[in-house]
Amino acid sequence: MAKLSTKARKAIPAGKFALPGGKFPVENKSHARAALSGASHSLAVGNISPAQAATVRHKAEQVLGETDSTYHNK
Repeated sequence: MAKLSTKARKAIPAGKFALPGGKFPVENKSHARAALSGASHSLAVGNISPAQAATVRHKAEQVLGETDSTYHNK
């Protein structure tokens, strides 16, 4: 996956990020997979909470087609 340029990142609608503030883009399957990996790492080092990691996981799985639209913790 190519790194997002600043211009490309700014062009992504806010609803296509898993967390507020433009964190963890999930607009396509490639970025959704990267968001899952990044959230796991961020959780392990303490940069995000377990609830935030669950939100990223849920939104990424929706893009990947691995869950329905009903929110649930795993």
